[in-house]
Amino acid sequence: MVDMAHWAAIIPADQWATERLFQHDTLTVTDSRAVRPEPGDEVLLVTGSLLVGLGRVAKESDGEVVIAYTRRAFDEPVPADDLKLDESVTPLAAEEFQRHAARLGAGRDRQTWLVSVDLPIEAASPAEAVRQFWSYVLELGPAELPAFVSPSGNELAMQAFVLGAEANLDPEEDEDD
Repeated sequence: MVDMAHWAAIIPADQWATERLFQHDTLTVTDSRAVRPEPGDEVLLVTGSLLVGLGRVAKESDGEVVIAYTRRAFDEPVPADDLKLDESVTPLAAEEFQRHAARLGAGRDRQTWLVSVDLPIEAASPAEAVRQFWSYVLELGPAELPAFVSPSGNELAMQAFVLGAEANLDPEEDEDD
């Protein structure tokens, strides 16, 4: 049996912004090292000084490493100030990898959420309204359109999210007292 290697990969800030907004199965990072990860190797995923997930190398080709997510901690990252990463993909000792991976914990249990985007649209027909809806969603996207989310069965707990973060849409609460 071959021992699997352990690595840490840096997610650049612009790529991190996209990872937080859209659910992807994999993440691709560039690696310029002569010694590279191999399929099956475990990876800590880091952005800035935060540990935001775990993955496993799916493939490596021409300086690009494709990592399949095994655990996301996007909403509850943990500090990783003590990780000294000198490359976009850096090898780690197994003990160091395990120590950091254990800090992420097991993650939350999954539950059903209701997510919606509501837009008032004037149109001549339902089909035209739907076409306009998708056009607005594509044009405005997550930077301008709030998505509303609530636990299934508890719609009164609805929260608005913009750019992947909770947003206060009540103009009265924004006023200075």
